[in-house]
Amino acid sequence: MKPGAISSLSLSSRQELADYKSYLCGQRDISPVTIRNYLSDLHSFIVWYETKSIKSSEAIRVGFQLEQITTPTLIRYRSYLQSQLKLAPASINRYLVTLKSYFSWAVDLKKITNNPATVVKLIPLMKSSPRQINDAEESALVSAVTSHGLFRDRAIIILMLHTGLRAAEVCQLKSEHIHLRKRGGYLQVYGKRNKYREVPLNATARKVLSEYLPTVTGSWLFVSRKTKTTITTRALGYLVDKYARIAGVEDVSPHDLRHRFGYRMAETVPLHRLAQIMGHDSLDTTMVYVRGTSEDLQRDVEQIAWQ
Repeated sequence: MKPGAISSLSLSSRQELADYKSYLCGQRDISPVTIRNYLSDLHSFIVWYETKSIKSSEAIRVGFQLEQITTPTLIRYRSYLQSQLKLAPASINRYLVTLKSYFSWAVDLKKITNNPATVVKLIPLMKSSPRQINDAEESALVSAVTSHGLFRDRAIIILMLHTGLRAAEVCQLKSEHIHLRKRGGYLQVYGKRNKYREVPLNATARKVLSEYLPTVTGSWLFVSRKTKTTITTRALGYLVDKYARIAGVEDVSPHDLRHRFGYRMAETVPLHRLAQIMGHDSLDTTMVYVRGTSEDLQRDVEQIAWQ
């Protein structure tokens, strides 16, 4: 919100912004940046309402009246953001979420009796495929950690590439969760909401674990050298980033290693089985691994080009 911008608003609008700011500032779990964004979004809506939605002369006389804001008013505002300002869906949704929060607060304070924003739908977002690590990048990453890393680090990266574990699941592994057999094996994993599953181990994962396990002295599988307890998800992120930079591979996170596993498995494994291995509650989540990337789609349409 630009300095002096509030002065162009009606008196009732300025008071409304001040009241909402006092409320937001009293919430311990809201950061100053979030407060600033909420107030900026609300200010933008009020400016639109007083200058675009109703005649300026009427706005000066009546000002911003909460009880006059209806669901159709908010839908017109959504259309204004979309068709006239041509904002991206994510930006439009941020404005709408701010208004939903604001009107919910107004209902709680009994400023209004009904929330006009409740039924206003957000703009659907097109789901994009997660980043895909290719064969060369995977090879470079494994080579980097093998040549420059600790045995622990190599075990972590290879295990993630061959099991698809979430970062938090890796950090919670204990030696007792590892079950190795000559021709098989599995991990006992406690995932989101402490949901239990057993993740099978292929020959590569079994080999690296059988080599690494004799070096483990405590109960935790992957221990931080600094804290002497299990590695944290933050430290795991630093670890992956470190070897990615050594390998010359840009922008790689632990979750990208999980995605690499998902993409490779989806090439040959039925989705319902992949969902079971990766701990997905819904096949909709697993579907991301069979959705084409922008490069895939570009390559597909090029096949019918005339040139």
